[in-house]
Amino acid sequence: MTTLDALPADVRDEVARVRAKVARLHAELPRWGLVVWTAGNVSERVRVPGGEDLLVIKPSGVTYDELTADAMVVCDLDGVLVDGDRAPSSDTAAHAYVYRHMPEVGGVVHTHSTYATAWAARGEEIPCALTMMADEFGGPVPVGPFALIGDDSIGRGIVDTLTGSRSPAVLMRNHGPFTIGRDATAAVKAAVMVEEVARTIHIARQLGEPDLIADSHVDALYARYQNVYGQH
Repeated sequence: MTTLDALPADVRDEVARVRAKVARLHAELPRWGLVVWTAGNVSERVRVPGGEDLLVIKPSGVTYDELTADAMVVCDLDGVLVDGDRAPSSDTAAHAYVYRHMPEVGGVVHTHSTYATAWAARGEEIPCALTMMADEFGGPVPVGPFALIGDDSIGRGIVDTLTGSRSPAVLMRNHGPFTIGRDATAAVKAAVMVEEVARTIHIARQLGEPDLIADSHVDALYARYQNVYGQH
């Protein structure tokens, strides 16, 4: 079994950096109203050159006020605890499965945010009727299958749904949103954005059926946002 002490100093330093980052990012979830009590989790991959990657995630059932860098736990990509004093999040197996099967993914987030979870409860994708959706998700936000918590079933559903999709978010049926990104910051951003568009499209539906954006326009908006928008 991997132990932190057996890893090179630069990898241990990277683990410490990611622990601090993941602890800081967890504070963004209640800040944006995406979680209640101890629900939700953020993780980030730690790449280990020449070795097996690790992940940093919150411990299970711990309040957000307690989530310091030292409280974060480190697991291997089978979800086995490598370092930490507490049991890992109950969603660790799902996160680990995503990292094993999507090597480009560096961050995973799960929330129970109200509007996105309401769409998940309906088992309905969020249709692409906003330029913000075209920018961030490249189309509708898809729905993944129902899966029980505790093993890698949720992870399999995430990977199966998002492989080949431009969306960094999936609504796991009867559960809630999971988001992915190049790192944990990008995955948290996607979690914030999916709740925003879920809320807006829900409100639009109270007024009538939303006007969907043509696929060609979605493609153009997505390309601009991903390649031109912001600082490079």
